[in-house]
Amino acid sequence: MLIKECVGYELEKEKSNTSEDFFNRSEVTFVEDGEVRTLHVLYLRFFDEFIHEFTPYQKGPVWSQGDIEVTFKDIVALVCLINNPGLRQRKRLYINSKVEFASYFQNIDYNKLPEILLTVKEKGQFELRSPLEYIQKT
Repeated sequence: MLIKECVGYELEKEKSNTSEDFFNRSEVTFVEDGEVRTLHVLYLRFFDEFIHEFTPYQKGPVWSQGDIEVTFKDIVALVCLINNPGLRQRKRLYINSKVEFASYFQNIDYNKLPEILLTVKEKGQFELRSPLEYIQKT
């Protein structure tokens, strides 16, 4: 699988009676079997306040190197895809449970994760041979 882009952003209200401003969207675009796909993960923005509970990060940006900054929103969809490769077949994932959200961050090898994101930001792609390489062995 070739990871092409990892990006996240805060949704903004389009109309006064909608609730978009309570959500973040994280996207990972990848190529598999010659097909370009994007997994869109929509989650409650409130979960960002608890990243220290299920990741080693305290707040954003989670990494920076030179002029490259990676935010928590940038990694959510990638982490979901790594922890559940079955999501490659899906276009969207909606998470409104803190327990479910936290479960995607369990067993991720956070020492190896920057390699993916920094390579994507610098070179425009990263070859992910096996998601298991980014899962901690327990």
